[in-house]
Amino acid sequence: MPSPKDERTGSGSSGTALLERPRTKRAILRTLGETCARRPVVVILLWQGVGIDYEVFLLSRVHEAWMRTHDSKGSVAHGLEITARVITCAALIMVSVFAAFLLGDDIVVKMLGLGLAVSVLVDATIVRLLLVPAVMTLLGPRAWWPPRRLDRILPHIDSEGDSVDLSAPGYEHV
Repeated sequence: MPSPKDERTGSGSSGTALLERPRTKRAILRTLGETCARRPVVVILLWQGVGIDYEVFLLSRVHEAWMRTHDSKGSVAHGLEITARVITCAALIMVSVFAAFLLGDDIVVKMLGLGLAVSVLVDATIVRLLLVPAVMTLLGPRAWWPPRRLDRILPHIDSEGDSVDLSAPGYEHV
């Protein structure tokens, strides 16, 4: 309850009394400044960590279809068809978890929860399920062409085992 000093501004209340003292005011502002400076970094790091999972999941399915068919539009459609529901459900779970942070008492936790909930929702719907497939479709076969210098340096790994000739000497079917 504010003191009778000033009902409109709340001067004299316990909250503003802390700010009226010079040392306390500097300490509070320094703490708020450090918190505000770190918050976007934490939100971006966590958002990218969650978003990369969705990206790897989507692009691995698109690449598998591309390696089978070499049809870029069909591969993107097939990968999106398989992964869209899973990405959407995972994003909704993460948004729900981050939105639950809004129920807490700590303002920093509330801000992080709101920032992460909004960023995951935008990232999963607009970026991962709309923009990435659109760019992959527009690029067509060029989406899978690595630069020549990079192609010479990187190893060619066949994680699916499709290019291994099992009839060659040294390979035994177990």
